[in-house]
Amino acid sequence: MNAQEIRKKYLEYMNERGHAIIERAPLKLDNDPTTLFTGSGMQPLLPFLLGEKHPKGYRLTDSQTCFRAQDIDDIGDNRHTTFFEMLGNWSLGDYFKQQQIEWFFDFLVEVVGLNPEKIYVSCFIGDEMHNIPKDTEAAEIWQKVFAKYGVDAKIVELGSAENGDKLGLQDGRIFFYDDKENWWSRGGGIETTPLGDPCGPDSEVFYDFGESAHDPSFGYAHPASDSGRFMEIGNQVFMQYKRLQDGSFEPLVKKNVDFGGGLERIAAAAIDSPDVFKISLLKPIIDHLETISGKKYASHTQSMRIIADHLRASVFLATDGVTPSNKEQGYVMRRLVRRAILKASDLGVESNYMREIAEIIADIYDEDYPEVAKHSISTIEILEKEERVFRQTLKKGLRELERFANDGLTGNEIFMLHDTYGFPLELSIEAAETQDIKLSENWRAEFDKKMREQRERSKSASKGKFKGGLEDHSKETLKLHTATHLLNAALHEVLGEEVAQKGSNVNTERLRFDFTWGEKLTLEQIKKVEDIVNEQIEKDLTVSFAEYPVDYALNELKAIGVFGEKYGETVKVYTMQKENGVPFSVEICGGPHVEHTSELAENGKKFKIKKEQSSSAGVRRIKAVLQ
Repeated sequence: MNAQEIRKKYLEYMNERGHAIIERAPLKLDNDPTTLFTGSGMQPLLPFLLGEKHPKGYRLTDSQTCFRAQDIDDIGDNRHTTFFEMLGNWSLGDYFKQQQIEWFFDFLVEVVGLNPEKIYVSCFIGDEMHNIPKDTEAAEIWQKVFAKYGVDAKIVELGSAENGDKLGLQDGRIFFYDDKENWWSRGGGIETTPLGDPCGPDSEVFYDFGESAHDPSFGYAHPASDSGRFMEIGNQVFMQYKRLQDGSFEPLVKKNVDFGGGLERIAAAAIDSPDVFKISLLKPIIDHLETISGKKYASHTQSMRIIADHLRASVFLATDGVTPSNKEQGYVMRRLVRRAILKASDLGVESNYMREIAEIIADIYDEDYPEVAKHSISTIEILEKEERVFRQTLKKGLRELERFANDGLTGNEIFMLHDTYGFPLELSIEAAETQDIKLSENWRAEFDKKMREQRERSKSASKGKFKGGLEDHSKETLKLHTATHLLNAALHEVLGEEVAQKGSNVNTERLRFDFTWGEKLTLEQIKKVEDIVNEQIEKDLTVSFAEYPVDYALNELKAIGVFGEKYGETVKVYTMQKENGVPFSVEICGGPHVEHTSELAENGKKFKIKKEQSSSAGVRRIKAVLQ
């Protein structure tokens, strides 16, 4: 049974048992400021688990798409993915342990077809200090359902994962662990359970891939170990307590069940493979990577896993309204896409390939999540733009990186890659590790020192100059100064957010604008920039300014700043927009400017780029006029 069939069968199975099927929540929750992404099936339903009534009743089920940014660095092994689906069912004050345990076990064995002898479970050992008993109720139910399938389920008390590493399985089937493993609250363990919150023990379900999958460096095998033999495929949370204001716990009158099962992991168990990248939701991506690269998954496993995971996640993020940027969700997505590009280079895939992968992903999810295919055109445009922009700096950055293969990489050199080629710090480190380039012991201190020096230079360079790099304050100079704002915004629109202003100079005759970019602009790009600027001039945008705290300007208004750290506590933010319209340009600047963009078109003048050339390594220079 493949993953798509398991998802469908699970929803049907729970629906037959009185559960209303609910739609997945988007990966970006606009009404939850506490987190960047939807990270579990429970998260969108938390208000209802805390007491609100759900419009669809007391029994709910779904397959929730999830994203966990904290798992990015773990991608490359056989079981971690940043993006995954969580099969879920909930009882809101309705059924409890008996039905939940029986249903899930029967689903795994009778519907999915798992061998019951390969299933192991864990339960909560209790906490005497807080007067919370051992969850013998769950353990006894488990013993009965195992017996139903002819499996003798011996109970073993390990207490902690560390004890498990020392003691091993001991012929056990049901294992008792402490609150680090088998307790749920919004705060984690028992001691960190928030006052007033519901909480309770949980019972985790594991699949056994056999002794051959075990890594002995982790100690003896047991379900809570990371040795590779066991994989958690489901977790049943039994919310049966409430923490009081004095720190004690009392039983809830209405108890809830919160179940989450990893679709990808259950699908891996169904094919008896510890490698989740071999399931039907990921293998087509791997197969295509083998085709376009001419490399085999067996020899380039990690790179292919990272690409498959990161692009699948990026497609769903784009579907749910996230775009690459340097802020919050957008920053995470940008990192995913850039890592995928970097790993594609490891495979020898240098041409733009993300369109093909995005189309494969849309096909995989077409029946179950048609919104992916519906947004595929815009998703592909987003991915291709990010890929095109980053590849332009990647080649040059990697060539530079190769120069340090013999002598190692210092913090000063990492700063150069960052400053000149736009290499994010984490990608420089990752690329160095990929190429076995050693880092100096004090590379971080050196890098931070260079960053401080750059900020000081920026402060010094601004002294004694007219605001905005103006040579005078004549009307013609103000027009061209206003045009630099339009030019800056247009370059961002055409080339992407990689563009960063490096300097400008304006006089009565022309403007000069320097910006980060790795190669000569094409005639098509230049024409597009000109057209955008002239279009905004014709729209007669109002040019206005207001003063704001610098943090608010940068983080809330998303204002473009040239030398971010040099500004004081408050800054002027100039905005260019139509009345009640979306701003075309929002930029920190000391001024002055004209009041309306139509003033730039006096006497029939148009914005015209006269010259585009290299200024320094990784920096381009535009000279433009109004004529």
